Amino acid sequence: MTHLQTFQVFPAIPKPLGFLEVLSRNIWWCWHYDAVELFRRIDPRLWDKAGRNPIVFSTYIPQGRLEELAEDKSFLAHLERVRESYKKLVLAPMDRSLWTPPPDLTDTKSALANQGNEGIIAYFSMEFGIHESIPLFAGGLGILAGDHLKAAADMGLPLVGVGILYQHGYFRQFLDHDGWQQEDYIETDFFHLPMSRAKDRLGNRVRISVTGPEGEIYADVWKIKVGRISLFLLDANVAENPPQIRNITSRLYAGEVRLAQEVMLGIGGMRALAAMGIHPMALHMNEGHCAFATLERLAQVMTRHQIDLKTAMEVVPRTTVFTTHTPVPAGHDEFPAALVKPFVRPLSERLGITEDEILSFGQPAGDGPDSPVSMAMLGVRMSQYCNGVSKLHGNVARRMWAHIWPDLPEDEVPITHVTNGVHIASWISHENALLFERYLGPTWCDRPFGECRYPMDSDLIRRIGEIYDEELWRAHEMSRSRLIRTCRRLLVKQYSRRNAPTSMMEELKSVLDQDALTIGFSRRFATYKRANLLLHDPERFRNLLTSETHPVQFIFSGKAHPMDNEGKELIRRLIRFVHGDPEVRRRMVFIEDYDIHMARHLIHGCDVWLNTPRRPFEACGTSGMKGAINGVLNLSVLDGWWCEGYAEERGWRIGNGEEYEDWNYQDAVESQALYNILENDVIPCFYERRSGGVPARWVKMMKESMKMGMEMFCAHRMVSEYEDRFYLPAVDRYRALTADHAREAGNLGEQLDRLRKLWDAIQIAPPAKHADDPFRVGERFRVTTEVSLGELRPDEVEVEFYYGDMKSVDSLAAGHAEQMEMVEDRGDGTYLYACMITCRLSGRYGFTVRVTPRGDDWIRFEPGFITWA
Repeated sequence: MTHLQTFQVFPAIPKPLGFLEVLSRNIWWCWHYDAVELFRRIDPRLWDKAGRNPIVFSTYIPQGRLEELAEDKSFLAHLERVRESYKKLVLAPMDRSLWTPPPDLTDTKSALANQGNEGIIAYFSMEFGIHESIPLFAGGLGILAGDHLKAAADMGLPLVGVGILYQHGYFRQFLDHDGWQQEDYIETDFFHLPMSRAKDRLGNRVRISVTGPEGEIYADVWKIKVGRISLFLLDANVAENPPQIRNITSRLYAGEVRLAQEVMLGIGGMRALAAMGIHPMALHMNEGHCAFATLERLAQVMTRHQIDLKTAMEVVPRTTVFTTHTPVPAGHDEFPAALVKPFVRPLSERLGITEDEILSFGQPAGDGPDSPVSMAMLGVRMSQYCNGVSKLHGNVARRMWAHIWPDLPEDEVPITHVTNGVHIASWISHENALLFERYLGPTWCDRPFGECRYPMDSDLIRRIGEIYDEELWRAHEMSRSRLIRTCRRLLVKQYSRRNAPTSMMEELKSVLDQDALTIGFSRRFATYKRANLLLHDPERFRNLLTSETHPVQFIFSGKAHPMDNEGKELIRRLIRFVHGDPEVRRRMVFIEDYDIHMARHLIHGCDVWLNTPRRPFEACGTSGMKGAINGVLNLSVLDGWWCEGYAEERGWRIGNGEEYEDWNYQDAVESQALYNILENDVIPCFYERRSGGVPARWVKMMKESMKMGMEMFCAHRMVSEYEDRFYLPAVDRYRALTADHAREAGNLGEQLDRLRKLWDAIQIAPPAKHADDPFRVGERFRVTTEVSLGELRPDEVEVEFYYGDMKSVDSLAAGHAEQMEMVEDRGDGTYLYACMITCRLSGRYGFTVRVTPRGDDWIRFEPGFITWA
């Protein structure tokens, strides 16, 4: 049969239950337990069978059950309670009047509070991990993006998300008999997703196109509601595209079409927003995959405000945020220039510059027009606000990208950090949520918009300590018990698929111990994460696992990238270790196909979250944060977020933050440290019970871990930082720069041209110290220098005395700048500058003088505009 057409039938929902359909079409339900329980109480077995997807679930419910519920007063009361929460938190007008903006941004905050249109801020990401029923994610980057949207929705931010709708998403993982990872790509049934066609202002369906090497590539635009926020997704699987083009949005991170995917996301995403009448004042790019958005935005700003490229270049970077998550250069996308050119050719005419000039935005200076185009470099170069995702990663990112600013000290490279956070309501266990409701108050999670900000009320944090030890411990034991049952069920399923013998299938039904110390290791299987560190001394590890008096068990889970054979080998080594010993099989398991659903069980039920990356290759890592808010204790290398979170009262560290050049030596040292911590600290603490009661010292650490997670590593804190430090200043600058026919932006463009023309004429004489050292702490001395500015004026530059501890004969360990004042005009563009220096600390210091442009951060850090004496 050919040319089949389709239709779909859903159950007839009785009128009293009509809100169920509304609720199922907004993913808001997934982070509100009362809403989740509303679906679940209809039929828990069918709810799990449907993959916790309300739309699929609705097709499984017998019509008779719906009629029965329509008469069930208890169920209807529950439904009404959820409906009232939905009306208050999703449908009610935003009231952000309780928020206190930075003093200089009050007007901008007020404008945001009263803005009716969504999309003032556009958040672009290649993947979004919102719930396991929406397979648009691969791992941590996507989960972070999903938590970002949820927190922004809670806070009432006028933000939209932009991503790609994948037909097959990321792969499903299966292991063969030998433990080697196999991949399978399951087609997603879009009719089972809570999405609708995006519409323009006239109510027409939105379709956009981007130009590829072989012509136009068309894409439909879909919308998923995430609370108040809209997530727009582009789909190239349309009839107008030839089959090979439809594959662009087939798989997440598909290698052969990755460039086209990123063009579709960036250029296509901006065109989709414009087609819907959304013109963002601030653009946030979550990693370099989105960087093409800046090029399309340049063209749109030029058209919308009738300005030239030079002026638009003063607007777009100053209103763009770029977040990088990758601490190794090899992890950033690069594409051959010849492949990128056909995609930017149409932009060349719109921007009024050559294709080579466009490509140069993403190429190292001086490397020539044929060098690879780096998406991360394009993102950095086009964004005033650049950040890593933890304090340590900020340092790594500054070192990685310092070559863009070759004359700037590394610690002044304009890349900062915003440490990631997790959306607490999405990751808290049901048992802990009930405890929080009792001890922190019934609205601890569903707070008014004005109270959804960081810092969280210190009184709420304090109340965590008031939870009775036994209540918290019993709640955690329930989560651990549920985790063990889930692992047994999944193990039976995965070994059945491999046709395992009956004896092993029976054994799997009782694997793991519901009362044993349970340690989780679940993440992407990349070599730097060192999943095999525990195998460094197999016999010592086996002794830990097989102890009868203090049992310890490990649950591993995670995927290796399809092309990463080294990562797959790590998985196989673990499987072979497990299969080689019946006693080990009882205490160590690997769960296939790690996803949000499995992650939820693990971070609820594990006692310890193990993390063993090779420092400093972990940008942040957020799974440990999710565990922390549930009382799971972290045992980790001091990498990523744990550098900021670690304290001895809330977890354990492996090493002291050392970085090694000899990786084999590092593995030997840190594996022994890991065994020692487990044997001498973790295990004794867990089994320290008085009269068979709860482990009081352990529970005290659990509470401290929960306090830390709630206060320091929640998504609301993260998004609040982005808003105050980046979004509000960006929106403020957009309004100012585009006002009055972009007059200010035009003036800045002229200023930049003047600096480029005249900067090379600057000369600085060696600075003179007007006193003999050594000095004593508290003494002061005067420094002067003669600066020749040529045709530049003193009010166009900053002259600074730069000093710091001597690191070597020609470098400083940490530099500090003191502004110098012009004290004499000596004619012919030459000026005398001076300042007084106070000796605050003893030590040996080096110093010099430098000249930088006067202006905002974008001008001050423009590469090439710094001259040293």
